[in-house]
Amino acid sequence: MSEGLAEPADLRPAPSGERRRPVWVVPDEVPAVLPRSARYTEARWVARYRRASLAADLGAGVIGASLALVARFGAQINLGYFVLGALLPIAWVACVALQRGYETRYFGTGPEEFRSIIRAAVALTAVVAITSYATKSEVARGFVVLAVPMTCVAAMFGRWILHRQISWRRVAGRCMRRVLVVGRNDQVTTLRRHLEERPADGYVVVASCLPRGDSFDEEGLERLGRTEMDILAGVDKYDVEVVAIVADPELAGHSLRRLSWALEQRGVDLIVSPGIVEVAGPRISIRPVAGLSLLHLERPSVSGGPHVLKSIFDRVVGCLLLLAVAPLLMVTAVLVKLTSRGPVLFRQTRVGRGGEQFQMLKFRTMVVDAEARKAELHALNEGNKVLFKLRDDPRVTRIGRYLRRFSIDELPQLVNVLRGDMSLVGPRPPLPAEVAQYAIDDARRMLVKPGLTGLWQVSGRSDLTWEESMRLDLRYADNWSIALDLLILWKTARAVLGSDGAY
Repeated sequence: MSEGLAEPADLRPAPSGERRRPVWVVPDEVPAVLPRSARYTEARWVARYRRASLAADLGAGVIGASLALVARFGAQINLGYFVLGALLPIAWVACVALQRGYETRYFGTGPEEFRSIIRAAVALTAVVAITSYATKSEVARGFVVLAVPMTCVAAMFGRWILHRQISWRRVAGRCMRRVLVVGRNDQVTTLRRHLEERPADGYVVVASCLPRGDSFDEEGLERLGRTEMDILAGVDKYDVEVVAIVADPELAGHSLRRLSWALEQRGVDLIVSPGIVEVAGPRISIRPVAGLSLLHLERPSVSGGPHVLKSIFDRVVGCLLLLAVAPLLMVTAVLVKLTSRGPVLFRQTRVGRGGEQFQMLKFRTMVVDAEARKAELHALNEGNKVLFKLRDDPRVTRIGRYLRRFSIDELPQLVNVLRGDMSLVGPRPPLPAEVAQYAIDDARRMLVKPGLTGLWQVSGRSDLTWEESMRLDLRYADNWSIALDLLILWKTARAVLGSDGAY
């Protein structure tokens, strides 16, 4: 089968024996050629980001060394430790560089940048320890224990600031990498939609290459043969910086290898999507087998050591949080009791891990007969097709509106966390009626405990559709990790303070 690119083109019949030029599909909202003066070139923003990263890491090293010297020695700093403090920023930058913290592909990605910082901190600690042992020099442990963690925290804060700045620019359409997508129409459409939903990742699709016979969303476009030369012509025409191959079996093996060589000469990156969706990087690895590079997909961790660690983390942190918010809980209980008739706590049956049911606790935010009045309000439902939500629900009490806005009503669920019914982070705890409507695949969300917060909490909450909520829960169940839990807990504070989707 001949395949080809597609672009807006003259559709008049080609003279006999004359090969018609390739035709590209170009998104309507993306100009075919953006003027250089209207956007950052990749080389420009990459150079700026790298310089800013180096400056931030050097500054973090200076801050960490200075604070450690002052805290450990006060005003009596001898020359040896002064020199050691001066060398620390340089050693820190070298460790970050060795951990690939300055590679272009990681700029603005967030998790990979932060992982490189953490690995650099571990490496620097190991280097200091080994050097001290090998040279039999006495390095004050207090200095190392203070300097490296402070440097790591300062560096992560600096990268977070840079990440936020570049995310703002990308949302505004700057610092983007122009992408040519090669694949079937449905796969190209899916990838383009995902990239459009997350502009902060820095990719914008400017053209698509589709095989002959695929249905186009746009009408009046000709389908022609797609070759390596056609793809390279598209790269040159649309000033592409990334070519994305989307699970295309007809562009593989030696042809894909030759294409990678040609793109390498042009300084264009090649990325290949395996077609596996909603699977995070830690579960995917490339392993050489029989001279081939094979993609391995690890099974999700649903039992054993990681879950024991998660359970310990939940109970320790949950206990600390419960002690910290105890005064707020008592004040809230008094307000609920004084402002409306009925019990302080609302108990509801929810379904936990493995389908086990439990009684979930919340502060009561509605009138006592709320369930009886639900039927008369069903026509006003503003939630999704399964969950009933009403932005201005007349059943909500006066104090209940404030409790819901800042998610204070959910704090009693810390007791469920201590009991082991729930986790701090996990899928939204479903009702038995919801579980009864699950498809076979949806039941995977119950591989892990439901959570006090989760991806649904930091991604829109009640504003999500049922499909979006289920997709987030399944993504978490398949890819959870302690690092992901910490990230979600961090984002939850912003979501709660912003009260987005809370009603």
